Amino acid sequence: MPTITGVEITDVRFPTSLQADGSDAMNADADYSAVYVVLHTDGTAPDGAPLAGHGLTFTIGRGTDVVALAARYQADLLVGRDLDELAADMGGVYRDLTADSQLRWLGPEKGVVHLSLAAVLNAAWDLAARRAAKPLWRLLADLTPEQLVDVADLRYLSDALTRDEALAILRAAAPGKAERLAHLERRGYPAYTTSAGWLGYDDAKLARLSREAVEAGYRHVKLKVGANLEDDVRRLGIAREAIGPDITLMIDANQVWDVPQAIEWVRALSGFDLLWIEEPTSPDDVLGHAAVREAVAPVRVATGEHCHNRVMFKQLLQAGAIDYCQLDTGRLASVNEIVAVLLLAAKFGVPVCPHAGGVGLCEMVQHVSVLDYVAVSGSLDGRVTEFVDHLHEHFTDPCVVKDAGEGVGYVVPSEPGYSTQMHPESVARFRFPDGEYWSAARLEAADGDAAVSA
Repeated sequence: MPTITGVEITDVRFPTSLQADGSDAMNADADYSAVYVVLHTDGTAPDGAPLAGHGLTFTIGRGTDVVALAARYQADLLVGRDLDELAADMGGVYRDLTADSQLRWLGPEKGVVHLSLAAVLNAAWDLAARRAAKPLWRLLADLTPEQLVDVADLRYLSDALTRDEALAILRAAAPGKAERLAHLERRGYPAYTTSAGWLGYDDAKLARLSREAVEAGYRHVKLKVGANLEDDVRRLGIAREAIGPDITLMIDANQVWDVPQAIEWVRALSGFDLLWIEEPTSPDDVLGHAAVREAVAPVRVATGEHCHNRVMFKQLLQAGAIDYCQLDTGRLASVNEIVAVLLLAAKFGVPVCPHAGGVGLCEMVQHVSVLDYVAVSGSLDGRVTEFVDHLHEHFTDPCVVKDAGEGVGYVVPSEPGYSTQMHPESVARFRFPDGEYWSAARLEAADGDAAVSA
């Protein structure tokens, strides 16, 4: 029987800081990066090609190597695993990888070891979907409610969501799957753009990109805020003028404010007709988010990209602290935890609008959003998924967005897997620290230092 024969783990970094792409009030110099995991096998895909699984987690530069080291410890546990057994019990694979007590001690279920676990499990899920010759969302949507619940990690959730309640949610969503999928295939999954609003962009670039977003068909645009109130007022004025009164505008503070400051700042900006404030304070502060939500209404509160795990999402939902659930496919422990959060959000009636502002995240979250609509929540009400137009060219099956006349939407993925395979040439060029790009950059820096010394 085919087995996993080896693991390849690479620290891949892209120099996005050079153009201020990804810049916000918390992260001024982000180099979008990934811990990229490849699970090699001695098997073949249904089309006869060599079978491998590809996964990643998102980082922003320094420290990516630390996450890669943790991923090595976890991924090595999969070497020698039988592929048929693995694919038949992905819930068991998740439990095996989370059972290492010494690695759990470093978390548990948060920080470096949770990021690395996401990368490894994302690769395992990509492998399972490629083996089945299905896109990941389809592999999951084709499961029975009982099988999908067995995938989900429902530990520590029973005070908010029982297994029976989860089954009831999935059974209620089962009728109409085909009709909902047909709707997505016509319209695409609704998307918004953040690409116009990075904090490091000058006013002219902000205005130009905002206009271009509307011309491209976007009906939702998000801007970064939080460094300087006067600048935010000016920038929001520029954006609102560029997009007009009918386009939905959101803002994202990336955690920089204390609770009273968040309330004061959002109130000062509320005249720009904002849908939500994203990450207004510490991502760990459940009660702080609840206080902000109550104080800034009708502006709504969204958070989740730095929410460590399903238990924190449970608490945010129980406390009535968020209006939008922004789970992240590189921070949660892959599909097993994501499905649990989708079920929690459905139980509490909170729309899931995944975070996707990073390399490879758009590729993954399209599967999550399609799964949520087709097989879990059965609703598009209030739902719109982030799209950032950076670095998709480095993937063999990049996500695609288009305007089908109802606003820009993600095209439903059709290729097998999780859309996470990178081009070998991209990995070779941007591998850190010895890839072609970074080796050349070091030489250039050394030449510059030598010239200065001379």
